[in-house]
Amino acid sequence: MFILFSVFYILIAAAMIVLILMQRGAGAEAGSGFGGGASATVFGARGSSSFMTRATAVLATLFFLLSLGMGIYLGRTGNPQPAADLGVMSGVTTPAAPANNAPVVPAASDVPQAPAASAPAANNDVPAAKQEATQAPAEPAKK
Repeated sequence: MFILFSVFYILIAAAMIVLILMQRGAGAEAGSGFGGGASATVFGARGSSSFMTRATAVLATLFFLLSLGMGIYLGRTGNPQPAADLGVMSGVTTPAAPANNAPVVPAASDVPQAPAASAPAANNDVPAAKQEATQAPAEPAKK
């Protein structure tokens, strides 16, 4: 049943695109309003609507109703995809986390390093002693 609605949905969308592209735009006769005197308003009279305008409105209404109906239907009866059915991604595994999470520090660096984090106290009564920050090297003498 859902496949039948999907086919109608695509056909209505295609028909609506064709009808919209076939219609003449509102600004097609805009030049006649600025001195031609042939039209009552700048963008033409809006009193009567043509067959294509009405057909576009009907198709737009059907498109909206089908979209709403299919959304409600899938919201209530749609089955979530199982995690095992991932298609191409089913063979992908996540890499194991490294055992040591300590940052790697280069041996010789001109950039001063931040102090290492202090370990928490074992009995949680007294905080661990803080380490002093390393001092940045003095600036080299100007030449």
